[in-house]
Amino acid sequence: MTKYLYGAAVQGIQGFIFQTNELRDIIGASELVEQICTTAFQEMVGEQPNIIRAAGNIKHVFDRREDCERTVREFPRKVLCIAPGITFSQAVVELDDDNDFAARVDELEQKLRVQRNRPAPSTTLGLMAIKRAPKTGLPAVDIENGELVDRATQCKRKAVHNMALVDKCFGQSGLSGRNVALNIEDMTLKNDWIAVIHADGNGLGQVVQRVGRDSEKFSKFSRLLEQATVAAAHAAYLKVEGLFTGKIPMRPVVLGGDDLTIIMRADLAVPYAQAFIAAFEQQTQEKLGAILAENRVFDGKQAKLTCCAGIAFIKSSFPFHYGYNLAEQLCEQAKKDAKTDVHLLEGGLAPSCIMFHKVQDSFVESFADIERRELLVGPKISWKHGPYYLETPDTKDRWTIAELTQRVDELDKEDENARVVKSHLRQWMTLMHDSPEKAEQKDKRVRSILTSEQLKLWEEVMSFSKRNDRKGKDVKEVSVKHYPAYDLLALHSVTYQDTTSN
Repeated sequence: MTKYLYGAAVQGIQGFIFQTNELRDIIGASELVEQICTTAFQEMVGEQPNIIRAAGNIKHVFDRREDCERTVREFPRKVLCIAPGITFSQAVVELDDDNDFAARVDELEQKLRVQRNRPAPSTTLGLMAIKRAPKTGLPAVDIENGELVDRATQCKRKAVHNMALVDKCFGQSGLSGRNVALNIEDMTLKNDWIAVIHADGNGLGQVVQRVGRDSEKFSKFSRLLEQATVAAAHAAYLKVEGLFTGKIPMRPVVLGGDDLTIIMRADLAVPYAQAFIAAFEQQTQEKLGAILAENRVFDGKQAKLTCCAGIAFIKSSFPFHYGYNLAEQLCEQAKKDAKTDVHLLEGGLAPSCIMFHKVQDSFVESFADIERRELLVGPKISWKHGPYYLETPDTKDRWTIAELTQRVDELDKEDENARVVKSHLRQWMTLMHDSPEKAEQKDKRVRSILTSEQLKLWEEVMSFSKRNDRKGKDVKEVSVKHYPAYDLLALHSVTYQDTTSN
């Protein structure tokens, strides 16, 4: 019997969510995207099981052609009524009993890519063509408190008090806007720094190759993966819950499949990310271990998935979309390092790790530009010491997340040792830019005057990892020393620096 594999994708989710820099509009947009893939699609098809339904991605098998045609005809209108201005694509392929399910999924993805590349006409309407909302540039439909607003912003602001995504991420029922951050001022405390975290699972490609040929197995895997990711988010929230009082200084942006994007107070970011990727490993082992082992996804040597995360530390006034783009790039950098041969776990699975950067500039292009402009001291010296791993990697010169946070805490101790080391460390870093020879002399001088306790801390923060970095297409790899000093001082400042009491 012929069935119909339906696929839908919300395009440009981040563009829709980060259309303005108003936290309330970002929150409302996140709730709308979550609604599209959950309650809205469920209302369209009923309680039938889905293959995938998360993070702007829907795959569903229809038994009847009429039901599939109705969804193709009516669901886009429903989506655009919920979230005006969002871009939405859909496609369908036939699925016979003797079809290769994985091949049909590939065909569906190809059709969705074709649809995504076709420019969609604007469906955003306004009262007058010459009146536009200043924050988005879209046609205005109303005036709220003296401000011209477009239709999409109206919908976002109506959805801002929805708690579906918050409840899903924090695992707490009964939350309301009164105790969850609604404005950016609710997220800052001692200083003006906030964090954008983007986390993404590893090993999904191997899973699809092994499990993706069977629709029932793949559907079950997708459902359990969603449950594992949500449970990991719950565990991470509980881990940092005791670090704040009053309003919850964090808001989820995307949570679905193996993806998480969340905005929060800066000092909570590393503990939260560490707890999330640890819980992600544990939850995927508990919920997916049997499927991974039975299908020998990682040669039977790993019965879990791992996760990498990128953290962009930005000022609260900094454009959120730049922060998200940077967090996504940092996550990719972490994955790239984790996938090198020296780090791979048994079975070829990349280990869990995080990478972060504190934005010092007024404009961010790409992390490659940041690295070239801010982190390279010379042809053989770099301040890029990450990523930092959940477990001790085989290369002993890399740090774990626990070692990173422990040394940051040591630098914050209210004693002479921490103050002396921080002062000399900043002077040494300045000399590294101006004159490496003088920096070397400074290092020798400091070592000769420090006490034994100070020297121990100094040697830890002055350690480096030696890596082979490719410097250009036509240039051979160069052995580069990667020092942790920059990361330590950056993380210390966003975690402990107090600028509000001055």
